[in-house]
Amino acid sequence: MDVRLDNKVAVITGGSTGIGAATAIEYAKAGAKVVFGDINEEDAQKTLRTIIESGGVAKFQSTDVTVETEVADLMETADTAFGGIDVLVTSAGILQGPSVRIDDFEATTFNSVIDVNLKGTFYALKHAVPIMQKGGGGVILCIASGAGVRGGSSSVAYASSKGGVNGLVMTVENQVASMGIRMHTICPGGLATPLKLGQIAESAKRDGQDPDAAVANARNSLGDPAGVARVLTFLVSDAGSYTRGQIFTR
Repeated sequence: MDVRLDNKVAVITGGSTGIGAATAIEYAKAGAKVVFGDINEEDAQKTLRTIIESGGVAKFQSTDVTVETEVADLMETADTAFGGIDVLVTSAGILQGPSVRIDDFEATTFNSVIDVNLKGTFYALKHAVPIMQKGGGGVILCIASGAGVRGGSSSVAYASSKGGVNGLVMTVENQVASMGIRMHTICPGGLATPLKLGQIAESAKRDGQDPDAAVANARNSLGDPAGVARVLTFLVSDAGSYTRGQIFTR
C-alpha cells in the first residue's frame, strides 16, 4: 500500500533526532509539508538537509518546548507558511535520572523531565488545536512510552511524565473529537535513539561498567526509529483513519 500525505501540513516537536527526525523525513517523503522544532539546531540542519535534498518541503524553527511562546510561534509558523496544521507529532522528550532511587531523586531533575515531556506536550496541544479546528480537523500523535503506561522505567521522572502524556491524551481526545481531530498515544519500544543510548550509557557508568561497551551491546537488540516513523505515517494518512486508542510499536 502506497501511503501518501500529499497536501497535509505536519508539525513535529523534537524533530532533530530520534523518532522526531525519522518521522519528519518519512512524512516529507510521503508528500507532507513539514515544520519541526527543537533546541538542537546542529542536528536539525542535518534533518532539514536530508529532506530538502530528497525533494521534500520542510522548515525548521528553533523551539524550546518548555517555553509556551516558542511553542505557540512554531504552530503559527506552520499556519502562516503553509495554511494550517493537519498533523501534530509531539516527540520532544528527555530522560534524566536513570537508576536513581526515589529517595535520592532530585526534585530539580524531576521538574526538568516533566517540563519537557509533559508540559511541552500540553503547550503543543493547546496551540495546535485551534488551528486544526479552523482547518476542519486533523490527527495528533503524542509520543509516550510503555514506561508509565503499562510498566515502569529506569527513571522515576520519565515514567511519571509519559504516564502523564497518556492521561493528557485520554482527556483531550474527548474534547476534540467533535472538531474532527483524532488522537493517539504512541508507545514505542526500545529504539536506538540518542535518548535511549544516553540512558544506557549513564546507567552503565553509574553501575561501574563500560558505557561504550553497554551501548554497543544494546544496539543489537534495539529497533530502528525509521520503523516507528513508517507506522506514524500510516496513522496520519487517510488509510489510518479507522485506528483508535493507544498504539504500541517495537
